[in-house]
Amino acid sequence: MTVDLHMHSTCSDGALSPRALVQRACEQGVSMLALTDHDTLAGIAEAKAEADALSIQFINGIEFSSRWGKIGVHIVGLNMDISGVQLRERVAQQARARRERNEIIAQKLDKLGVKNAYERACALASDEPGRPHFAQLLVEDGLVIDTARAFKKYLGSGKMGDIRLQWPQIGEIVASIKAAGGVAVLAHPAKYGLTRTKLRALVADFAESGGEAMEIISGHQVAGVAQNLTNIAQEFGLLASQGSDFHRPGQPWQELGAIAPMPAGIVPVWRNWL
Repeated sequence: MTVDLHMHSTCSDGALSPRALVQRACEQGVSMLALTDHDTLAGIAEAKAEADALSIQFINGIEFSSRWGKIGVHIVGLNMDISGVQLRERVAQQARARRERNEIIAQKLDKLGVKNAYERACALASDEPGRPHFAQLLVEDGLVIDTARAFKKYLGSGKMGDIRLQWPQIGEIVASIKAAGGVAVLAHPAKYGLTRTKLRALVADFAESGGEAMEIISGHQVAGVAQNLTNIAQEFGLLASQGSDFHRPGQPWQELGAIAPMPAGIVPVWRNWL
């Protein structure tokens, strides 16, 4: 079976609606999926209804923003009871933080001549907008030729639109996921730019806080990355997860279901969901 447990819809920074996303996953041969929008559960009901209609096994999911020390880290929550009070309050807190960030970004874009940026970004999004929506506004208003240039010049790391929020520490996020009966997964660990020593320290703290799994496969990866992550996961007794981290069509390195085989010898997180 083809398992994809990390993807995004228009409810965060993806280009497809939850329904269209599930339809594309079906076309790509995905048989088990989780919608993991950033800090929101808004697309879950629509995605699950479409997955049920297409006989795809659906897993409740979310990708929480958090931090480890001063480093931003993403934690995926899987197979949660999304009606839980603690989880809902955590999502509400994250939404308030995202709105604060977006309003600051809009103020900065206003100085560039991009008027009503927050309202216009909200009109492009199904839920609270993300930086890709602001990037689209920069293109529409002629400040850049494409969204890639928008990130490079205005919204990317270290640029004027890169607003650093004080997201919760990883232990707080893990606790919220576990309180809802879910599994906390360290997302795309190879993408944080850490040395192997620092990565092991992050994984050690994540596991000590109650984290249970780590993404071994995240889209297309350089040869050897998956095995290295497998070795670290096994060292700390973590299960393996995988996902495309799909955001939009036209990015073959993050296509739904286009996932390399999992290295041998590690237990998949979805073993009890079959």
